[in-house]
Amino acid sequence: MTPRAVYVAALNRAGILADLGDALHREPYLRPPVAPILHLKPANTWIGPGDPIPCPPGVSHLRIGGTIGLVIGRTARRVSAEEALDHVTGLTLCHDVSIRYQSHYRPAIKQRCRDGFCPIGETAPLPAGLDPDRLEVTIEINGVVRSRSTGADLVRGAATLLAEVSRFITFEPGDLLLLGEPSDAPVAAPGDRVRITAPGIAPLENPILEAAP
Repeated sequence: MTPRAVYVAALNRAGILADLGDALHREPYLRPPVAPILHLKPANTWIGPGDPIPCPPGVSHLRIGGTIGLVIGRTARRVSAEEALDHVTGLTLCHDVSIRYQSHYRPAIKQRCRDGFCPIGETAPLPAGLDPDRLEVTIEINGVVRSRSTGADLVRGAATLLAEVSRFITFEPGDLLLLGEPSDAPVAAPGDRVRITAPGIAPLENPILEAAP
């Protein structure tokens, strides 16, 4: 699919916040985030199933933040958590690819917004009553499972996240909102194949190739 815009929840896993530990209470953060933290995946990052993920020269590994994306089906502005999923027409799988970095204080444009750093899978309809947070997301590297996650440790689940973000962003049909990478997001290198699966959604698989200088 070709989205209209891609928004990604950052620091949306309890495990990620736990790993940051005391750093969240020191300069420049001072305290853990109290509102949703987002980053964007611009159009240059979007690729499809099977397309190669370019690994920049001099970078040995990429972080593969496989996650579920909510596909917005109708305008969502200041919606409640109870009605949020009524504005979602389907689900997709995405690789939120990044180069490892330490500071979350400044936007990680160079690490997250490189060409090809957001493979997007096919859209599956969202059945009535299905809670996306209950789906198990599995990430494989070269056929070996490296991560399993559900919404159990999401700071904000799908409905709550969409509702809170819709207070300051108006979502339009075709927008994607990614729930956020798992706490144990694996790394992969050029020559590897990465694959993400979740029940009821088409798997998303992409090779990693070293980009030309």
